[in-house]
Amino acid sequence: MQERLKGINIYLIGMMGSGKSTIGGLLAKQLGYRFMDTDDIISQTTHRSITDIFATEGEDVFRDLESKVLSEICAYKKFVVATGGGIILKQMNWSYLRHGMIIWLNVPVEELYHRLKEDQTRPLLQHPDPLQQLQILLEKRQSLYAQADLEIKINPGGVPQQVVTQILEKIPTILKPQSYGLN
Repeated sequence: MQERLKGINIYLIGMMGSGKSTIGGLLAKQLGYRFMDTDDIISQTTHRSITDIFATEGEDVFRDLESKVLSEICAYKKFVVATGGGIILKQMNWSYLRHGMIIWLNVPVEELYHRLKEDQTRPLLQHPDPLQQLQILLEKRQSLYAQADLEIKINPGGVPQQVVTQILEKIPTILKPQSYGLN
C-alpha cells in the first residue's frame, strides 16, 4: 500500500470527537507514516491551549493559525494529519488538503455528543445545549466534509483499530491505477 500511496499525506477531517487523533496515530503506524495533529502543533507553537486562543483571540485568529500550520504541513510527505473539525470552513485550506488524500470520519451526532459531553475543553461546545450545537455545526459543515476523497462511516461503539482496517481496505478503491510504462 505504501508504494501505491507514493508518500502522499493523508488528511483526516470530521467533527470534533470523531476520533481523528486516535485513528490517525494508528493509521500512521500501520502505513509506516508519521502522525501529526494540527491542534497539537498550534498549542505547541503558541504555548497556549486551543480553548485559550478561542477565548482571548477568537475563532478567526485560531482558523488563521490552523491555515498557516496546514500550509506548512503540505510541503512534507508521509504524514497522517488529524485536522481541526472546522479546517474545511476556509476555502484556502482545501488547496492544501488536496495535496494529499482527504478522509472524512463521519460519526453520528448522538455518538459525538456521547463522546464529548464531559469534555470542557471544546470552545464551540460551551453552549447551553451542546447536542443541538453539534447538530448545527454538522449541518453547516456536512456538504464540505462530503467533498473528501473517502468517507468512513463510524458506528456507535466503533473500535479504532476496526476503523483503521476499514480505511486501509478502502484506500485502494480511490487510488489511480499504476502505470507500468507500457506504450
